[in-house]
Amino acid sequence: MYAVPPLPAPAGTPIRAARLTLRPYLPSDTTDFFRLIDENRIRLRPSFPAREAAVQSPATATQTLAQFRHDWITGRLYVLGIWHQETQQYLGDISLKPNWTPPITLEIGYYLAADAEGKGYAREALAAVTAFGFEVLQAARLLIRCKATNPRSCAVAEAVGFQPLPPRPRPWPLRAFGSSDILYYCLRRPS
Repeated sequence: MYAVPPLPAPAGTPIRAARLTLRPYLPSDTTDFFRLIDENRIRLRPSFPAREAAVQSPATATQTLAQFRHDWITGRLYVLGIWHQETQQYLGDISLKPNWTPPITLEIGYYLAADAEGKGYAREALAAVTAFGFEVLQAARLLIRCKATNPRSCAVAEAVGFQPLPPRPRPWPLRAFGSSDILYYCLRRPS
């Protein structure tokens, strides 16, 4: 069960960064959204299995985008598509999942199309949503989980100022399977 957000849903006003526009999805984004997931399915599956599994066709992509709109209004999840300002090319998305219990914490997840990686877009998008998380959603801290096997994602978090957290012990039944391959990063609200 999740707590009710302490503030009304934020406006879906686009967030502008130097080269990017981040905004909630529109129904007209279905084709681009589906294409990116379909073309990057194998890459996305390990880190975003639920998203990859939910978006199996243009029809399920439409349903997923409708769910994102509902989640935005209810404060359950804030998902923003990432577009290149100059070319209007759809590059990926970034989301913030709040817990709404004090201190408010938002977990951030992000992915890009394979051809958009290595150009600083993830870093730029993360910096933009960091301000959104602290200023608009009034978070006390932001968290990112990265697979240890994904050094690029870890580098993005560190480049924006997120600090690695000490490794978390695995629940006792899972300890037999070895150490966790998840790394945690945190950024606290500036004083």
